[in-house]
Amino acid sequence: MTIRAYAADAPRVPLRPFEFDPGPLPDEWVEVAVEHCGVCHSDLSMIDGEWGQTTYPIVAGHEVVGRVVAVAPGAKRVAVGERVGVGWYASSCTECRTCLAGSQHLCRDSTGLITHHRGGFAERVRAHWLWTTPLPEGLDPSTAGPLFCGGITVFGPIARFGVKPTDRVGVVGIGGLGHLAVRFLRAWGCEVTAFTSTASKRAEALGLGAHEVVASSDPAALKPLAGRFDFVLVTANVPLPWHEYLAALAPRGRLHVVGAVLEPIPVPAFALIGGERNVSGSPLGSPATIADMLDFCARHRIAPTVERFPFRRINDALDHLRAGRARWRVVLDADWDAA
Repeated sequence: MTIRAYAADAPRVPLRPFEFDPGPLPDEWVEVAVEHCGVCHSDLSMIDGEWGQTTYPIVAGHEVVGRVVAVAPGAKRVAVGERVGVGWYASSCTECRTCLAGSQHLCRDSTGLITHHRGGFAERVRAHWLWTTPLPEGLDPSTAGPLFCGGITVFGPIARFGVKPTDRVGVVGIGGLGHLAVRFLRAWGCEVTAFTSTASKRAEALGLGAHEVVASSDPAALKPLAGRFDFVLVTANVPLPWHEYLAALAPRGRLHVVGAVLEPIPVPAFALIGGERNVSGSPLGSPATIADMLDFCARHRIAPTVERFPFRRINDALDHLRAGRARWRVVLDADWDAA
């Protein structure tokens, strides 16, 4: 069996058509025919070798939606013909204490779809059944792919840390992650403040559901907000006036980071001690939380805002994302048999 794909042979070179033989389908694993696949900044980081984890040639893509075409012995929950999604994780050990506690995304023996396997920039993709999640009725499969990375990245901490509908919350960064966070938190019932460094995004943030928009990098704009927020979710990946954000937390408030900020974040002990404040971070989420997020999206009709490209224009899609022009996520549509 040969699978067609697009692969990178080195950092920052155009992807090329690529074929590979995946071998036999392992027990408990599922094979999915890719219909749509999101393009994420993490794909760019892996393609460009920025994280030191890349083995070339790499087939990236970890926001997959498609139909199950094969189910190996021992696989559960999914059936041939069912539409499913697959995200960052291809598998976890299922037997360590972390997995048994329901935090499979924190398993030390987990494997990434694009760090250990061939990803979704291909005709087909494979994952363990636990990480192959049925798509609920009511979700548009053509836009659902980014929920399996960007969506769960921001939904996970909202669920994990018990954000309440009565909470005042902030979302820092209105982009691929932040636009979903605003939609989730507004549907959650919270009072939502969007923080953005781009004045032109004000109207967009309000349209997404924010009650207020504040300049994210202006300490003067943050000072009047001291003690206001129960939860602040940082989706940006740039340095910020951290002292003012810590000061903006209410007693027992939480500053939670999901953006890949490369510089150290200064956290003075007394900024935490006086108000019992918290600073935390997280990766994506467990299979159960992914399923909860998908149900929440279907119930509240929440979908990522996406721009779509056919697979044959994958290099145009990557360049569009690299240039920062995407609003807000990019999705590839399968066209393998197009003339």
